[in-house]
Amino acid sequence: MTANSITIGRVLLAFLTIGLYQLNFYFGVAAFFLTIVVIYLDALDGVVARKLNLASDFGALLDITGDRIVENVYWIYFSAVGMISFWVPMIVIARSFMVDTVRSVAFAEGKTPFGEKTMMKSGWTKALTASRWSRAVYGVSKVVVFCLLGGLLVLHKGVARGLFFFPHDLDWLLRTLTQILVATVVVMCVVRGVPVLWDGRDYLLSKRYPRILKDDD
Repeated sequence: MTANSITIGRVLLAFLTIGLYQLNFYFGVAAFFLTIVVIYLDALDGVVARKLNLASDFGALLDITGDRIVENVYWIYFSAVGMISFWVPMIVIARSFMVDTVRSVAFAEGKTPFGEKTMMKSGWTKALTASRWSRAVYGVSKVVVFCLLGGLLVLHKGVARGLFFFPHDLDWLLRTLTQILVATVVVMCVVRGVPVLWDGRDYLLSKRYPRILKDDD
């Protein structure tokens, strides 16, 4: 099993999980635990790549692509079922397109998002975006948010079917806490994207690419 196959499997599993959430309570419980597996596989592919000495620039880029798909699939679904505002996926997706466009241009010049050949230039931009602690905090935050949203969704399914009773006050508290965490994760998402755009401003503002194309003609 390679790291890239884990990444692809994680994406497919995310779609399966969303499908299960749309079914009854018991399938929803399975989807909740599968969500944890999906997020866990995000860390596993990197571990496998390092252990087997199979880490590559393409693998790192594919891992980011997998992250984007999984993350956006969950945000879009939870927005579609009314668990979060539709502005959440809109902001996250817009940020993703901007950041990944810059990273793609940098990748064409031999620079990677993370690692020794990272496109990040200054210490503060590396700390906010490329450092392990920043990626870990952001990753764990998404795990907590997706699990809370999925857990609440399953909980509401169980209450609707009369399987158990859940106090209204506790439900309100959980929903409020979840919305606060969602907002926090969205802010983290935007803040972590700013350094990439800042260090990649030459790609966004420079006219060198039109010149290069003109010279080629």
